[in-house]
Amino acid sequence: MKERFRKYRSHFNDKDFLLSVVFSIVMLVIATYINLSAGAYATEKASNAVTDIILSNIRVYDVDALFIYGPIIFWLFIFSIGIYFPRKIPFTFKTISLFLVIRAFFISLTHIGPWPGQIIVSSQGFFNKFATGNDFFFSAHTGLPFLMALIFWNNKTIRYICLASSVFFACVVLMGHYHYSIDVFGAYFITFTIFTMGKYFFKKDFHRFQITGDMKVI
Repeated sequence: MKERFRKYRSHFNDKDFLLSVVFSIVMLVIATYINLSAGAYATEKASNAVTDIILSNIRVYDVDALFIYGPIIFWLFIFSIGIYFPRKIPFTFKTISLFLVIRAFFISLTHIGPWPGQIIVSSQGFFNKFATGNDFFFSAHTGLPFLMALIFWNNKTIRYICLASSVFFACVVLMGHYHYSIDVFGAYFITFTIFTMGKYFFKKDFHRFQITGDMKVI
């Protein structure tokens, strides 16, 4: 515990690190706003549904609770990792921000309507702002856990939890017909590209992330 406190103190006495944390938080707030705006735009412009090889062959399952509360549990887990490994915060936040901005760009391009019979998210108020139902390509439920797996790849436990979460949420969004198949499968390829871009754009944060030594393989 004393060693952990010592690391915390050294991290937050580093002005360069503090500035990077603040900048990453600002980036994340702006990126979230952009993503929400793109979702609202896609909802306003939504047209008709299209056929889908998977959705056309499975019935709609009521996975509303898993769709809503599953990500909340997952992100509480990621938040706890950030608390325990503060050096990971800047690169993680900045890469998530890049993910959200790129996703906003994609969902603004094509405005496909929701699948007929899609389970409507029953949550009201705050959560509805994050689940418009028409921000399809590509799936954040699938892509973001996969992004976390790539970021924390050197830690086997976190890697496997994030990979399992990504596959689990991929199944959930398909079972509830919240996403088309291409939204789910395309998310893996685009997310890997975003991770690679993050390493290039945020080299200093990624380097700091890699050399801290507190992310040993478990």
